[in-house]
Amino acid sequence: MKKGKSRNKRKKTRGRLLWIAIAVIGIAAVISAVCVAAISFVLILSISGCSDAPPEENTVLETVIDVQDIQEESEEDADEIISICIDLYEKAEEENKLADLETIRSIVNRLGENGYSAVDSKNQIDMTEPEQVTNFCEMVDEKEEAEISIIEVSYLPGFVKYDLQTKDGNVDVVRSYYKYENGNIQRNTTGSYQAEYWNYTEEGYLMFSGSWYSEELYILTLSGVEENTALRVQPLDETCRILTRKYLTPIGFEQNNMFIVDWSEDDFGDLNFYDMYDILYPKVNGQYVPYVADDNLSASAVYQIPKEEFESVIMRYFNIDSETLQSKTVYCSENSTYEYKPRAFEEVEYPEYPYSEVVGFTENSDGTITLIANVVFPYAVDSKVYAHEVVVRPLEDGGVQYVSNRIIPSEDNYRETWHTPRLTAKEWEELYGGE
Repeated sequence: MKKGKSRNKRKKTRGRLLWIAIAVIGIAAVISAVCVAAISFVLILSISGCSDAPPEENTVLETVIDVQDIQEESEEDADEIISICIDLYEKAEEENKLADLETIRSIVNRLGENGYSAVDSKNQIDMTEPEQVTNFCEMVDEKEEAEISIIEVSYLPGFVKYDLQTKDGNVDVVRSYYKYENGNIQRNTTGSYQAEYWNYTEEGYLMFSGSWYSEELYILTLSGVEENTALRVQPLDETCRILTRKYLTPIGFEQNNMFIVDWSEDDFGDLNFYDMYDILYPKVNGQYVPYVADDNLSASAVYQIPKEEFESVIMRYFNIDSETLQSKTVYCSENSTYEYKPRAFEEVEYPEYPYSEVVGFTENSDGTITLIANVVFPYAVDSKVYAHEVVVRPLEDGGVQYVSNRIIPSEDNYRETWHTPRLTAKEWEELYGGE
């Protein structure tokens, strides 16, 4: 089992994505039903990440415990857990609030009141009974024997029960997912594995990973499933959590570089305003961007967006004038439009992303707020890829303007393996210019 700080160096290349797409298209007629079932099954389980290793390398380590005994004990314990929180699920279902944050908080706290270490799957609620987890981690380091159960309450709804046992420094995991549906909570699937990576980080996260096996999933995938788990153990100031949800989560890291590059209102640097348009358009207009990619993968659509339409989206969230915005985009002065090219197939990203977590903030005299955030990447089992400083300007109408982003220098910073930038003008011309 690997311990210490881990970095995920498995960069997903465009070429690899292209070959995967070709392969999938080639066999879709034969196994489409199986693929749909497998994808649905994985989504239900909230599995974080899939292995990109060749099949022969994606093996499941044998555990050193009697998994059958642990599963039976886990099932008995699960009955007690279900009886503790079933009424909260029933009430939430009646109120149509099963995925509501306060519903999840009430379930986590109820479990804590009954002595369980519990946390939510989005790490937005302080873990209950965290001392049990830190004590278990100490036993792992000391190579003593110990066991613990940790409940991860999902927003699906349901919960994952991790039954952990350690001996000689190894950690064996039995993972059971329980799904709430129609007034009942039932076990959906159970898998077991020995943790290949285990680390209780300086940032207060318990992170572990491994490949687990279940009979149900093996029928669909013919392999084990790589799981990367990140559970925040140490508490975090609730104001930090609110600031995260209000200002950082709505932007995120999917298909944009807003929190990856340095920029400010004085110099927007390499901030890509086309990516920002894609993200901000639904927030302004209440619907997805209507300018979509061409159905033909060998072609690329090009649109001319009226000046007022494009600027109304960007200027809602940035203090930027027309001249500056035009200099950062392709603007056609003849007809007062912005040229817009939707992301093409070559610009897709591997669908595993980190999230920013505010760990400190300062309210400035000019009305802005400076946020200090860590980038947490569960897929890479890394609780601090890097730290960055974001300045926001809350508006009187409840809106916000983003003022700047700065990566905080550190020799421990790691590059953003998840991001694929938009094609440059030269790259686009080479691919589609002859059409």
